[in-house]
Amino acid sequence: MFIFKKVAFAATISLALFSADVMAGETVTITDITGREVEVSVPVERVILGEGRQIYFVAALDTEAPFKRVVGWRDDFRKADLDGYNEYLETFPQMDDIPTFGGMKDGTFNLEQAIELNPDVIIMNTEAKSATQESGYIEKLAKVGIPLVYIDFREKPIAHTDQSMRIIGKLLGKEARAEDFVEFRQQQMARVTDVLDKVENLEKPLVFVERAGGYSDDCCMSFGNENFGKMVEMAGGENMAGDIIPGTFGTVNPEQIIASDPDQIVITGANWENYVPSGNWVGLGAGADNAESERKLKVLMQRPAFTGVKAVKDGNVHGIWHQFYNSPYQFIAVQQLAKWLHPDLFQELDPSQTFADLHEKFLPVEYRPGYFASLNPAQ
Repeated sequence: MFIFKKVAFAATISLALFSADVMAGETVTITDITGREVEVSVPVERVILGEGRQIYFVAALDTEAPFKRVVGWRDDFRKADLDGYNEYLETFPQMDDIPTFGGMKDGTFNLEQAIELNPDVIIMNTEAKSATQESGYIEKLAKVGIPLVYIDFREKPIAHTDQSMRIIGKLLGKEARAEDFVEFRQQQMARVTDVLDKVENLEKPLVFVERAGGYSDDCCMSFGNENFGKMVEMAGGENMAGDIIPGTFGTVNPEQIIASDPDQIVITGANWENYVPSGNWVGLGAGADNAESERKLKVLMQRPAFTGVKAVKDGNVHGIWHQFYNSPYQFIAVQQLAKWLHPDLFQELDPSQTFADLHEKFLPVEYRPGYFASLNPAQ
């Protein structure tokens, strides 16, 4: 646990309070995704991102200069999405100089360093709430006038994405931009749900989603009725792990997969070379090598958990970018899942083009294919 150095802490309090007086804007009360009411002076100019991958939503709003407000961020972007990190680094080399932090959940977040950076707000994901409460960080930050706001794109992303984007829009003074994003997201999601709603007695294939397949030798992490589990349901499928995993995340044993005999298998993956060098993970993401992704999928299907499974025999094995599970872009995943599960219903739907349109409208980098792979030659 972090121990304050009294002299430095007192000096930092004075600095933070002085800066707050000088830089004060309109003070508003924001209700964050957990229902907490937080007073924040907006628009904020100095932001600490509790996770580096939160740049996914910052970039959609501060598109011209996504790093202009970021004074610190967690060190996970390079590790969790190396291809995406390098893509942004090409256009914004200054991002490599932003101070980094450890995680709140694993106890490596440096509170003193965060205070010294004098942020107007710290944005955290909801899964960090328990750790921040137990450590008393919220109260310690409040003493120096630094608000902490929770958003969520991971625990219940389908339900919380629109609200989270609106919260961030308010913080950044980009409310109209946030509404444009929400409208685009809703329109693209409706391209799936509107079609499925019109189908009577829809046959829903049984889908097993393996979370981060090949990241370790263990098998098999998956999703309950939230996150990718919910995306499968929205795409017209039945999530195999829905009745097995009580929460958002959990594990399914190999015998359960064989006994359930899923119709479709989806593996999430990204470039995790900085986490597990030369691992069997499927390195999906910006500019990924499709042939290599398909090779990795074939390797993963040789594990005992998938012996004789219908999806493997029929070639209905797919790979999808892992970071859809932790970004406001999950509607792209819903479109791709729908196309895999119901190809006859969605012949005209092109998720890659939708993602390219998202990049053109909202993101500061160009779209590079590589987010999807399949062992089904027709898909």
